[in-house]
Amino acid sequence: MNDEKDFAPNTTRSRWSKRRLLTITAGVVTLGLVAWLAVRDTSPVGHFTSAAGHDRFFDAYTRAMRELPAPNATLDLRTDYGVVRVYRFDGADPAAPPLVLLPGRAAATPMWADNLPTLTKLRTVYAIDLLGEPGASIQTRPIEHDDDQARWLHQALRQLPEKQLYLLGVSIGGWTATNLAIRQPDKIAGVILLDPAMTFAGMPFRTIIRSIPASVRWLPKSWRDDFNSWTAGGAPVEDVPVADMIEAGMQTYALHLPAPTEFSDDQLKSLKMPILVVLAGRSVMHDSAAAARRAETVLADATVRVYPDASHAINGEYPDEIASDTAAFLERVR
Repeated sequence: MNDEKDFAPNTTRSRWSKRRLLTITAGVVTLGLVAWLAVRDTSPVGHFTSAAGHDRFFDAYTRAMRELPAPNATLDLRTDYGVVRVYRFDGADPAAPPLVLLPGRAAATPMWADNLPTLTKLRTVYAIDLLGEPGASIQTRPIEHDDDQARWLHQALRQLPEKQLYLLGVSIGGWTATNLAIRQPDKIAGVILLDPAMTFAGMPFRTIIRSIPASVRWLPKSWRDDFNSWTAGGAPVEDVPVADMIEAGMQTYALHLPAPTEFSDDQLKSLKMPILVVLAGRSVMHDSAAAARRAETVLADATVRVYPDASHAINGEYPDEIASDTAAFLERVR
């Protein structure tokens, strides 16, 4: 645990538009969902492919972190699968169960820049860099299946001092939250899912096809930019700190994670904790209407919202609305 504020806030954050930030989030999240289709090296764990690549990524990561409020604590939590980086942002109602944010694939903690100011008005927030992804978490053991994905996160969360917490995940982070709630529900008071991938509906074939060239790190940057923009409804992705971090990660980090498995009805029906599902009406990750119907049908205690004009980059497009729906959800389940 390190209580030092490692990243000083940048006063120029206003130059970002919410639209641009969310764009990056969307593209990154999706790229990772089909990363297993790209050519890999032989290492069994995710890693940076060179010292220069590591330095390039963390230079971009540090600059992107300056767009966030300074964390009140930086934690490195040891698990059987590696060291998990967690940032704590102190918020309102410190006695209440905190929110634990799980990012989209390859996005890491900086993707929450537009959300932290509103979410910390509700609760203390922990933000996690997913293990096995580009970020400050360090994978040391292979993650081979869904049980492993739940196990490392469970081992990290049980080291937090709070007895209960709420998971909040976007895209593959939403899948990760659901996977943990199914397999290791200890400490989980509730779950908030933002356009979760591979959770209530499968990925369309066209999205899989379009993501393949964008998932190969040595192909042109413009291909990844085009795919990221497409997932975010056509918004631009250039000249944004988070985009620079994501591009550096996609080019310099070799991902070695299993493909996420779509959950069965029985698995989803086993979830008894309250769940808020917020879906993007214009998402390219799934048929949002079909996903909403399935969530309402199979979940025991669900609140389902669809934002008709949102893209898969929903967290950056609608931070105020997400915070409002989250506040109402937390009040209902208190």
